Amino acid sequence: MSRKYIRTNKNSYNIVKGSKIYARFDNLEDTIFIRDFLVENSWDLDNIPDFIKKDNTYFILAVIDKKLHLLAKSDRKPVPSQIERLTRNKIRNPNNSRYGLNITRVFDTYVIKKQIASDDYIFGYYDSLCDAQFVRNFLMDHSWNVSEFSEIEFDDETGTYKVVSVIDDRVYVIDSYDSKEDIDLNASYEKFLAKVSKHKFGLASHPHLDMLKGIIPDLERQFDVKTKDEVWFFEGASSPLNDIIFNLTPFQQSVYDAIGSDTSLDEIKKSLIRYKSGNFDKKILKNIDDLIELDLIEKVNENHYKKID
Repeated sequence: MSRKYIRTNKNSYNIVKGSKIYARFDNLEDTIFIRDFLVENSWDLDNIPDFIKKDNTYFILAVIDKKLHLLAKSDRKPVPSQIERLTRNKIRNPNNSRYGLNITRVFDTYVIKKQIASDDYIFGYYDSLCDAQFVRNFLMDHSWNVSEFSEIEFDDETGTYKVVSVIDDRVYVIDSYDSKEDIDLNASYEKFLAKVSKHKFGLASHPHLDMLKGIIPDLERQFDVKTKDEVWFFEGASSPLNDIIFNLTPFQQSVYDAIGSDTSLDEIKKSLIRYKSGNFDKKILKNIDDLIELDLIEKVNENHYKKID
């Protein structure tokens, strides 16, 4: 069996002609079949069909970034919508990673990050992978322009309608509906602001909303609603502890929220990785000292801290 144009890697095979890699596959049989097809096609990637057939199996193909990809195999002739969906998913997740391109996970928060002109830009924080993937997919389809979002967008992956808001250049998924007729914007904004408020008051934990805790009045004006909740009454709510916490800077609040009953310095850093900058460690230590001075936290041992009850 000839292996001309085939280069063996540790766990895969490359199809190579000259210095150009045309494709990569996980098994040798597929590699040989596609190599033979490329030879018959004169190595012309500009004229690759959507699928080819071998025996009773259809090989669904796509050329992405000047390389030929095997998207899937099927015992039925693929339809255009299936091919379009597979191609779109391959572009969004070319390496079959857990979350796809531009999404990372920090504890329970999904972060959309992209490097543009050597600078890292964060486009949003999410507690739901589905929400993060919806926003990432939309941004990829619209050249990463957050201005393209409308207040209501349809997510064709989940078949749901998303209520979306761009706040300080970051994209927030306010709510999700199965039917467009069921959408109630006022109720969605009230519920969203209640989540922000409960996070701010320590009544719930929503780390993906950290950046909004200090601008609730602005959001009420933007959404033209007041914060409401079925259980908690927020307006004028106060306590000695809350008065201190509410006067913290946004970063101090984030450091405070990252600390539990016994939290290491490394755990605090990981929780705040989205804020990382050149003076990251120094900034965290300074704010920890400030919180100790305010009697909000105390040192357990050399590198562990806890909230003061």
